[in-house]
Amino acid sequence: MHPSLLEFPDSFDTERLTIRAPRFGDGAELNVAIRESFAELKAWMPWAHLLSTPPTPEDSEANIRKAVAEFLTRQDLRLLLFLKGTGTLVGSSGLHRINWDVPSFEIGYWMRTPYSGRGLMTEAVRGIATFARDVLKAKRVEIRMADANQRSWQVAERAGFSLEATLRQDRRLPSGALDHTRIYAKTF
Repeated sequence: MHPSLLEFPDSFDTERLTIRAPRFGDGAELNVAIRESFAELKAWMPWAHLLSTPPTPEDSEANIRKAVAEFLTRQDLRLLLFLKGTGTLVGSSGLHRINWDVPSFEIGYWMRTPYSGRGLMTEAVRGIATFARDVLKAKRVEIRMADANQRSWQVAERAGFSLEATLRQDRRLPSGALDHTRIYAKTF
C-alpha cells in the first residue's frame, strides 16, 4: 500500500502531553517557542545554526504548512508537543527518515527552553515510540544525536532506548567542532 493511503490518528495523549501533527495556524506559537529557545537550538540543530536571526512568524507558518503536507503524504511525521489541556506548545518532535518497507523511523526532538528539565521530552519520546510500535507497526525506532549533546542522549536512555553504535568523527557541530554521532534504538 502506498504510504499516503495509510490511515492513522494525527494526535494522541501521554500523561501530561497532547502530541499532534501540525496544523495551519501553528506557526505563530512555534515562532514564539523558537525565539525563546533560539540560543539552545543554534547549539545543536543544524537548521537553527544556518539562521543568523530567529525565523519570522511568516517563516514559521510556511514551515508548518510544509510539515502539514509532508504529514498528509506520510513523507515525514512532525509532531508538536503541547501541555495537555492548555494549548501551550512545549516542544517539537516527530518520526523522520521513514522507511515504510521495514517500517522504521527516527525520532528527532527539541524542547522549549522554559520547559526543559521536567521529564516532558522523555515522556514524549516514550509516547512517540509506543505510537510508532502500536499504530504504525514499527519494527525499529532510532534516535541519533551528537555525542557532545549529553542531555539528548540521556533522554534516549531514560526512554528505554539502547546505545547501538557510536559513529566516530561523523559530524560537525554547528560550532564547527568535529564530533561523534550516537545511535540509540528500540526494535520490536
